[in-house]
Amino acid sequence: MSGPDVVLILDRLAAVYGQGAYPGRSPEGLSPAWPCDPFHVLIATILSQRTKDDNTRKASDTLFARFGTVQTLAAADPAEVAGLIRPAGFPQQKAKAIVACCSELCTRFGGRVPPATEELVTLPMVGRKTAACVRSYAMGLPSVCVDTHVQRIANLMGLVHTAKPEETEQALMAITPKERWSDINRYLVRHGQLTCLPRHPHCERCAVRDLCAYGREHGDDRSGPPAR
Repeated sequence: MSGPDVVLILDRLAAVYGQGAYPGRSPEGLSPAWPCDPFHVLIATILSQRTKDDNTRKASDTLFARFGTVQTLAAADPAEVAGLIRPAGFPQQKAKAIVACCSELCTRFGGRVPPATEELVTLPMVGRKTAACVRSYAMGLPSVCVDTHVQRIANLMGLVHTAKPEETEQALMAITPKERWSDINRYLVRHGQLTCLPRHPHCERCAVRDLCAYGREHGDDRSGPPAR
């Protein structure tokens, strides 16, 4: 393939960040108090849309303490759910979607979260990113989850040249071995949190600077070669 070596990038980031951003957890603020299973990850990821992880965690803690199963949430009053998830923002919209989502899980899928992306994206407020998070973090299925970190860093590195997350997902799938798909989100998110910051990428301490289009052009070489 042309361009940066995505496998080498992932290997180096794995050496730096260990298990990555979310070892055994949802990437969207699911509290360790709850199991990292498809139901809890799905609902937490819906809650995470357009909010911060801390807000997602507060909302999911309160929600799951009251409604801990697909069946109880499917039968819940959306107004009560909205009151419980208020910290996550857009409570009425998210509450309506969560109750409808759980209702559809019960009526269409026997109360289980389906593993197929094509089925997941038919649920309310579930797009490809949410589907990929559930598949990757709760089901252990290879998936490329494109969030803001992945979209930004993959383009910054020159791995892809895409404007939309769906384009980025397809492009990364094409250049990455399937068994490494889930590592993309796990390590690029951690890299974006600690090193490749949105407003000030720390190229001087980046382990993959020599493999990154932006790093080669803008990196501070005075601090020496990147860690290997």
